[in-house]
Amino acid sequence: QVQLVESGGGLVQAGGSLRLSCAASGDTFSTYAMGWFRQAPGKEREFVVAIKRNSISTYYADSVKGRFTISRDSMKNLVWLQMDSPKPEDTAVYYCATAPVPSAQAMAVIPQRQIAYWGQGTQVTVSS
Repeated sequence: QVQLVESGGGLVQAGGSLRLSCAASGDTFSTYAMGWFRQAPGKEREFVVAIKRNSISTYYADSVKGRFTISRDSMKNLVWLQMDSPKPEDTAVYYCATAPVPSAQAMAVIPQRQIAYWGQGTQVTVSS
């Protein structure tokens, strides 16, 4: 079992910055790759970014490239999402997730139903 807890969400102005955190506990041996997804009201949950264990590789959705940065401390079982220059369209509930996949990119490809562990989500609201 893996437990994921997100924090750091809130209200941020467009062009500002915000950092989300995700703490993993339990059987963290299964956290081969970790990532962030988001879901806006009325929209499907979408992939944002993922990172492989020990930060070996990362993979970003085109919509956030150059603005968001993922980082991970595998020893401390922590992952962060640095959101720079957020836009109103980034407003969503952000979910931390983990899956036993061999690459960061794999988290963007596999069906989300195959991702067994999710956090409860943290709301991010970007004001214009």
